[in-house]
Amino acid sequence: MTELFVIAMWAARVLHARIAFHRQNGKLAAVMQKFRNALVPIAFLAIGAAPFAQAHGLPAAMSEGSGALERDGGAGAQHDGISLDEAVRMAESQYHAKVVRTDVQDEDGRKVYVLKLLSEGGRVITVRIDAATGRMR
Repeated sequence: MTELFVIAMWAARVLHARIAFHRQNGKLAAVMQKFRNALVPIAFLAIGAAPFAQAHGLPAAMSEGSGALERDGGAGAQHDGISLDEAVRMAESQYHAKVVRTDVQDEDGRKVYVLKLLSEGGRVITVRIDAATGRMR
């Protein structure tokens, strides 16, 4: 969009210089004035539309529960079957412990979440959850 702005400004400057030249010479002043009067609104429309065209090219915001894949691959991203957040919730409710560390590993071509949990009694529990099926090991 910056290129469009630069082109519009260049065209306006060139036309302004030509109009000034023709006014001095008295030739074609009326025609050039009409041309300039038509070009200025077009240039302003192009400049005004630039933010909308740029915003149209940006990725849309994702709402929770949309089920769509996140582009950044964050902790809440949907993977093959369940997200890392879902795996954490499952493990915490199953073992009544708090997840203190997460890791994503590839085991035989399958994505596996490896979670370390800490129980209230201070016991460390390691849980492996298959991302595709949600099965805990």
